[in-house]
Amino acid sequence: MDIYQADKTLVCTSRVPGLKQTSLRILRNKMGNKVVATDPVGVREGNWVFTASGSAARFAAGDFEVLTDLTIAGIIDNWDESAG
Repeated sequence: MDIYQADKTLVCTSRVPGLKQTSLRILRNKMGNKVVATDPVGVREGNWVFTASGSAARFAAGDFEVLTDLTIAGIIDNWDESAG
């Protein structure tokens, strides 16, 4: 699991069937690097989140058939960015 801050929603009008209709979110780590994750939780921009990756990401997506290797697994209620 890793911790990221939620950035903008990523809108894709064309996608492979394996992504189904999952929401996609751009996430930013402490160093400013960006990644894209499926968002079954419904996070808002600025929320701190933790993610599941690899095969666990498919379980966290709530549908093992969704083709993902990074999924937002939860929203962190209280996070001190300087802590880690």
